[in-house]
Amino acid sequence: MTGRRGGLGRGLEALIPTDRDAPKAFQNLPVDSIAPNPQQPRTRFDDASLSSLAESIAELGLLQPIVVRPTDDGYVLVAGERRLRAAKRAGLTELPAFVRSVGDDAGSLIHALVENLQREDLTPLEEAAAYQQMLDDFDMTHAAIAERVGRSRAAISNAIRLLGLPAAVQVLVENGELTAGHARALLGTEDRAYAEHIARRAVDEGWSVRQVEEAIRNRAQGVDTSDPTPKLREIRPVEIIELEQRLTEQLGTRVAINYRAKKGRVQISFASLEELERIYRRFFT
Repeated sequence: MTGRRGGLGRGLEALIPTDRDAPKAFQNLPVDSIAPNPQQPRTRFDDASLSSLAESIAELGLLQPIVVRPTDDGYVLVAGERRLRAAKRAGLTELPAFVRSVGDDAGSLIHALVENLQREDLTPLEEAAAYQQMLDDFDMTHAAIAERVGRSRAAISNAIRLLGLPAAVQVLVENGELTAGHARALLGTEDRAYAEHIARRAVDEGWSVRQVEEAIRNRAQGVDTSDPTPKLREIRPVEIIELEQRLTEQLGTRVAINYRAKKGRVQISFASLEELERIYRRFFT
């Protein structure tokens, strides 16, 4: 099995041409030719997160290339340890890689990524993968990425959250059968099987984003979902809707407010322990 050649790889190859006599900047490399980075400071990787990424790679291929440097007997990894580990777990034997010369610096790679993000033919997942690469490989924050690409921090955070969707749902997004709006609505449930079920119904029956949100909200509130066809309820107070939007923008994750009879509940969604820690720091740092 080999990973599909994603749009970002093609774009970067055009942006960073190599000399005719030099090795190609982008290559599909055998996994066993890539040695780990001996200077990798990160020694622990969340197993659940790796499994989720491996599942996505098995379905979609690697959306973002790793970065390697040539050696006398192969290549050594420069950036992409998490992607490399997940790809091995997914059973890939080849990986798309950017072969970096000794003179290349991190700044040039970040610049190439930022320029490539201006392309209009990137899918939502390819865009999210580029942001995730900036986080993983270059230790950039959500705010720093937002400044570099000219978007809000909340937009960056919401895009990255798409990578936490079940692989089957990601395939629907990548194929254009589901919009990013539908996908973000599905992040409101932790039940991955239910999310896949609703995603498939949304595609088959032409549901709107609002209908998907309603189905997910019913599930969260314990409403009978034996027939999950969303039935639009009474109009919610505009103040509650506005507060939801403000909290969602500030925290960079979906926030749902349920208010009934002078009693309510605020539900904050997160896709990983790392995201939960980020949300915690927003409150207490």
